[in-house]
Amino acid sequence: MTEMDHSEHLDHSENGSLGKWITRKMDHSEHMDHSEHMDHSEHMDHSDYLATLGRDGAAFAEAARAAGLNAPIASCPGWVMADLIWHLAEVDYFWASVVSHRVTGGSQEVARIERVGDEQLLAAYETHFAQLLAVLSRADPTTPVWTWSAQHDVGFVVRRMAHETAVHRWDADIAAGRPIPIDAALASDGIDEFLTHFVDDIAMGAASVAGSVHIHCTDVAGEWTLRPKHAGVGATQDGFEVTREHAKGDCALRGTASDLLLALWRRMSIGSIDVIGDADVAARFLASTNLD
Repeated sequence: MTEMDHSEHLDHSENGSLGKWITRKMDHSEHMDHSEHMDHSEHMDHSDYLATLGRDGAAFAEAARAAGLNAPIASCPGWVMADLIWHLAEVDYFWASVVSHRVTGGSQEVARIERVGDEQLLAAYETHFAQLLAVLSRADPTTPVWTWSAQHDVGFVVRRMAHETAVHRWDADIAAGRPIPIDAALASDGIDEFLTHFVDDIAMGAASVAGSVHIHCTDVAGEWTLRPKHAGVGATQDGFEVTREHAKGDCALRGTASDLLLALWRRMSIGSIDVIGDADVAARFLASTNLD
């Protein structure tokens, strides 16, 4: 393979991107996790998550090959496909290690791995992905393991990796010039996961949303209403009260589940979904989550 080695682009060491991201999620997890306050009866089941993980993990490798290692990743400025492949390989390895070794004490119990050369990237990804899928397929979802969230079990890892892989599969397909939406049922569940575990990690300097938001999938079941805990103009934003309900908000975000999920992850612009009501509230909400 003649493509240049991209290892200088990103720091993937123990103190690099993965370690910093995990530390930040731990810092925010006790404030941002809505898992105890939302009814989880509509979630996909364990076998559904494993099936979608297997499908999208294989599709990711196919798209990566089609795009080539130098293809830019529009949703991750500064990254090319080589960086995305290693990122997902590293994440797959990390969570496979957490589950297979029944890690309960923290992320520091998992040894970090060094990035391989470009000619080995796809093989390394496929190895770590296969290991992850095998480990998760064998594990009881109720088994206690460490996670950065308030949900400390294998079930969290299975759900998280199904969505991590689906979104990065979409990234890879975009880079390959073939946009393919995320499966509607999976995307609706992904919105729920985002609102459960991510939405309260407010970006530094983000403007207060100062209004309520209703999210409504138009192609599959899925409705949520979010009300800021401090909604006054100029007040410090301190997360959201999230409920699964049909209710009127200061703004409503409507669209297919895939488009809504990708807008939440800032993969698609606000113009890709329907906004009803206060467009400024909608824009502040979509900009409020820390995705770094």
